[in-house]
Amino acid sequence: MADLYDTHEQGERVKGWLRENGSAIVMGLVLAFGLMFGFKQWQAWETSKRQQASAEYQVLIGFIEANNMDAAVPNYEVLKAEFPDSAYTAMSSLMMAKVRLQAGQEDLAASALMHAIENAKPEPVRVIARERLARLRLSQGDTAAASELLDGAASETGFESQFAEIRGDIHLAKGETELAIQSYKTALEALEEGVGNRELLKIKLETLGAPVSEDAADGSGV
Repeated sequence: MADLYDTHEQGERVKGWLRENGSAIVMGLVLAFGLMFGFKQWQAWETSKRQQASAEYQVLIGFIEANNMDAAVPNYEVLKAEFPDSAYTAMSSLMMAKVRLQAGQEDLAASALMHAIENAKPEPVRVIARERLARLRLSQGDTAAASELLDGAASETGFESQFAEIRGDIHLAKGETELAIQSYKTALEALEEGVGNRELLKIKLETLGAPVSEDAADGSGV
């Protein structure tokens, strides 16, 4: 009987607690289900966005490969306007810059690279765009702009050799031969085996009268 009384008493306490807190529980469940539903909706929306960006990118690449730049431009503008943070937009900017440069349209190439520098994800794409724009500015004779672009990089990790080579080219353009040699040596030392143009760096050093050791051929030293 005591057990029955305890059970009855406990049941009454539970009922009382539910009467006092029931609305909060219901609200919590509503919020929980709402958040779950919202998250799923957000996931679906993100997936849809990626698919749309991918479709625009594929069409753009098709036009570029067909050498139809006029047709590719609208797709590129859509990517920039509607999917500025997409990796597809970043790749499109690099691609557009390349073909613009090949067509001798340096200002349009620079504009595409600037868009990548300011918006591209992931971060390494921004570094690539910065490196390419620095080379472009140097080819235009603007050594100050090229240096500023290199110095403005958030990180050079993974691009140490490329940045050092461009700095060497900048020094050479300014008539700073010794500094150019130092930069080229740094670039050669930082170059990973099987990556980049080791022979070109060796030629640049030899042209400046800087001896290149045999070890430089396999990346073990200069």
